[in-house]
Amino acid sequence: MAEYSDRKILYTGAAGGLGLPGTLAFLAKGATVVVLDRDEKKIADLESQANGSAGKLIVKRVDLADASALRVCVAGVIKEVGGIDTLINNAAIYPSKPFGEYTLEEYQLVQKVNVEAAVICVQEVFPNMKANNFGRIVNITSITLSGGWANLSPYIASKGTLLGLSRAWAREFGEFDVTSNCIAPGAFPTDAEKIHPDPVGYTKFVLDHQSVKRRGEPADIANGLLFLAARESGFFTGQTLNIDGGWVMN
Repeated sequence: MAEYSDRKILYTGAAGGLGLPGTLAFLAKGATVVVLDRDEKKIADLESQANGSAGKLIVKRVDLADASALRVCVAGVIKEVGGIDTLINNAAIYPSKPFGEYTLEEYQLVQKVNVEAAVICVQEVFPNMKANNFGRIVNITSITLSGGWANLSPYIASKGTLLGLSRAWAREFGEFDVTSNCIAPGAFPTDAEKIHPDPVGYTKFVLDHQSVKRRGEPADIANGLLFLAARESGFFTGQTLNIDGGWVMN
């Protein structure tokens, strides 16, 4: 894997779940990682685990649903660190209930956090990427786009939108050596699984569908991020990297 000592990464929702291992992986390789999160417990855990890393950790507490505050925050980050060359849009919320029970406001909140926050981040960081003729954008989508999951309509809609945007950005930004790709994680054991009433049954469901008969580990996602963010991956764009143990095959 490439070293990242000269890299400056903006990473949303990076303090917990599948975000933390990726953050630690980049820090271990010397990167400056700016984390946008607001979960104080997860932030404290990240800061503890990141202590002594080769890279530099910067945490910004911001509500991703607040578009104005997010734009000000990202603009400030760009000035503080001297530009961002890698953006990882990871943050997401995932309410679960039958489609007919969602209010429009609940649906819109999911889009604000899962999609519009990503749009704002790209709008803010792309000019610097374009000026430097280099950039990496990685958007975290989901295995749920393949079907098979009920009660997650707003979440699935948001991830489908992010997939489409990723491809559009890949087409538009490619001439500036700015790539845009997706990682679609499989069913990883994170806080998201707490919405399932039968954890044992759900684990069986997951393993029955995977080709690899183990649960995914956070390091599996971190390794995918290191690949997509590398300078050497510049001919890889507009693609989705499924990290799901061979569940979905394209």
